[in-house]
Amino acid sequence: MANDKKPNLGHELTKGFLKENPVLRLVLGTCPTLATSTSVVNGVGMGIAATLVLICSNMAISALRRVIPSKARIPAYIVIIASFVTVVQMLVKAFVPALDESLGVFLPLIVVNCIILGRAEAFAGKNPVLASGVDGLGMGIGFTAALFCMGTVREILGAGTFLSGIDTMIGGSFTGFDFTGVLEKLHLAPMTIFILPAGGFFVFGILMAVANRLAEGKGLKKAENACAGCPMAASCGRKTEEKAQ
Repeated sequence: MANDKKPNLGHELTKGFLKENPVLRLVLGTCPTLATSTSVVNGVGMGIAATLVLICSNMAISALRRVIPSKARIPAYIVIIASFVTVVQMLVKAFVPALDESLGVFLPLIVVNCIILGRAEAFAGKNPVLASGVDGLGMGIGFTAALFCMGTVREILGAGTFLSGIDTMIGGSFTGFDFTGVLEKLHLAPMTIFILPAGGFFVFGILMAVANRLAEGKGLKKAENACAGCPMAASCGRKTEEKAQ
């Protein structure tokens, strides 16, 4: 049933920044995070695309929450999300084709991103339209920030560059920063492992530890288990075991 109480919009916006950061605290959307954070431009591009889908799908699902049958809500949510993903993908192809090529299959796979479906199930399907849009914006900003941080560390340490390829996203002559010349003078070289999967997991783990430490320092409560927003949570063996304990 829908929640008729008016949520605090300020809280709904900021909770995704740190307290319930979808990547670093709830551990959702890990696959696209690791795959697209090899550079800042790719990471931010994915974050912006996912944010647009989050906002639009959350608001649409919230507006239709009273007419979507409970038993058909997950297929309905996926159809709505897929529609917005298609629109976003067409816009990226039209205006930023280089980014579309870089992101590859991960752009259309936003349809099955746990963050998108999780927010639809856990929040948008139970709250008013405006609050759902704000929730999507906050979670999208948190997702984009996490990608930016991961991309910054991995790109600088792994490739010796920063914001490489930004001209393909926003145009202009600025192509980013290149530190490889400085490294060569110091007889050093970029650590390629940081742009490989192993380096991605390492940086991901470090950032998760930092985020949790910051949250503890601010006295924030422990984030809910990432399974909470999963449509299959009720029938999941893991959740059944937790209840038994």
